[in-house]
Formats: sequence, C-alpha cells, structure tokens
Amino acid sequence: MDVSNPRRILAVSLEGSEHHLSRVIKDLTGSSPEPASTSLAGTTHDLDLKTSYYTASVPIWLDIIASPSEWASSFLSDEAREVLAVLGGLVLVFAIPTASPAALTADNDLPSLIRHVGSVLQKGLGGWDWDGVRLAVGIGEGEADEWDELCSEFGMEFVQLKSGQKEKNEYGEKTGISRVMEALESNDWEQLNDGPLSDFGETRSDDDDGADFDPESLDFGMDRSDFEGLRMAIWDTGRLDETEKNDSASAKRDEADQSKVSDVSAGSAAAAAVAAADKDGEAQDDRELDDEDVAKVEKMMRKLQAAREMGEGMGEAQRRRLAAKAVEEVMREL
Repeated sequence: MDVSNPRRILAVSLEGSEHHLSRVIKDLTGSSPEPASTSLAGTTHDLDLKTSYYTASVPIWLDIIASPSEWASSFLSDEAREVLAVLGGLVLVFAIPTASPAALTADNDLPSLIRHVGSVLQKGLGGWDWDGVRLAVGIGEGEADEWDELCSEFGMEFVQLKSGQKEKNEYGEKTGISRVMEALESNDWEQLNDGPLSDFGETRSDDDDGADFDPESLDFGMDRSDFEGLRMAIWDTGRLDETEKNDSASAKRDEADQSKVSDVSAGSAAAAAVAAADKDGEAQDDRELDDEDVAKVEKMMRKLQAAREMGEGMGEAQRRRLAAKAVEEVMREL
C-alpha cells in the first residue's frame, strides 16, 4: 500500500545541538537537511519508508528549541492544534552530558527540555492514547541509565547513539539508529479518515463492538501478579459504585435484605480478589456491572494495550518501566 498523505514527524533539539539533530536525520534519510536560513528550524526533510506492508515518504519537520517552557506553551496553544493533529511521530535529539540528571544544576536546560517535551506528549497529543512514535535519542558515550529512566517517565523511549555501536545488543534487540528506524517503520503513518473516533483517535465503525480486544493479552513485560491489584481495584470500584446507588433503596428493605446487602458490601474486596484469579469469577462480575462500568473498564484496559503496543521492540527493562507508568496513570483515574 502506498501512503499518499502520511502523518508527519516532528524532530527537535536544543539550540547548540543542531549538528546532532542533523546527524540523526542524515543517518535516517541518507542526506543532510539544508537549513532554511541560518537554522534548521522550519526545515522539512523527507524520510522514505518501505516495508512489506506499505511505502511512504514521511515529512520530518525540524525545530530548534531555545526555551523549553516557551516551546511547550506554543505547542499547547489553540493555534498548534492543527499541527499536533497530523503528527505521527515525535523525536527528541540531545547530547548525553557526563553528569547525571540529578547532578545537573537547576538552570541546565536538558532535564527541563525532556519534561516540557513530555508535557506536549501528555497534554497536547493525548499521552498513552496517542498512537504515534515517541523517541528520545541521546548521543554520546555517557552513562545512559538515568537518562533512560527520565525519558521513560515522560513517555519517551530512550535510544542511545554512540561510536562503535553494534546493530544489536546481546539480547538480539536492535540498537542505535537501527532501533530508531525500526520504531518508525512499525508505525501507522496513514492519515485518519473521517468518521466516529475511538478513544485512541482511530476511525471505527458504529458496529465495532471490540470483539478483537482481549484484556488477557496485556502481558507486555510484567508478571500477571503485577496486574492483580489493578484489576481488583477496577472491578471493586464498579461494585462499590453500584452499592452506593442502592443505599437509599436498601434502607427500605426488610432486615433480612439489609443483612444480605451488608454481606455483599463487606465481601466485595474478597470477591474482587477471587475475580482476579478466576476467569469464571470474572464472568460473574461482568454480569453484575452496568454498561457504564464495563465501558470504564474497557477504556482503561485499552490504555494499557496502547502502552503494550508502544513497548514492542523495547528491551525488557524499558517495557517494565513503560508498563509501570501506564498502570500508575490508570490507577490514578480510579
């Protein structure tokens, strides 16, 4: 399939790091971007992608950031909505300093840059609901673990580029520019069609009942036990909401009925625990939840599924950090 009008990539770096941004674009496309004037800001450079499934010439918009806070404010303004709406990827390029994030002074722009780019991802693009590629490319030989953790915290996969780097690590996973290209090639670059949108911005028909959605497939680097508390909380929240709705009615019931209601309320946590471990129990819980509760649970599970799909191709440690962040966001919504 030829994607005739693909979504765009926004590639950014701090002032003073334009040569790093130019290097990454050249490694990806095979040619260096030509500055529009004295800066790469405002330049567009095409990335030709060809896989077994599609071909596309994806425009890369280049931008140079002088003030991370002002840049984020401009991209979160109403005027930038049309720009964000056509993005399918965001790539942040920076030089890895010798000092760790915690050791840097308060006026250093790099941690601030990562935070503000993360805020655009979260507030402007939809956070976990956004189906685009979000990468932070660190260039240099410095220690990368803390930068990896900081970028993951703000929703970006960290990829390090360094000299003498092998194409794959000891686990067989692609590294460096090969991993960047792999992530970009695995993305869906086709523009969204008109029609009702799902929670993830994808067009779907009115008769889409989510038959292909399987919450049991959400194993993306986390143990099943990691999800038990989440699942218990989700299902138990639905039970407690239902109990609150019936409080006024239960007051009018006879003493025997009141006792039954009390027993159900007291045992809701235990029942939820059983439901998390027993599929038959889960099916029974489904029947006790109303349509609103089911929709709420499905939305949360879809958010986790989006995080799982984003984690495909990452190393195990990165997947677990990504999964933990997604679960934390879902738990906060409860």
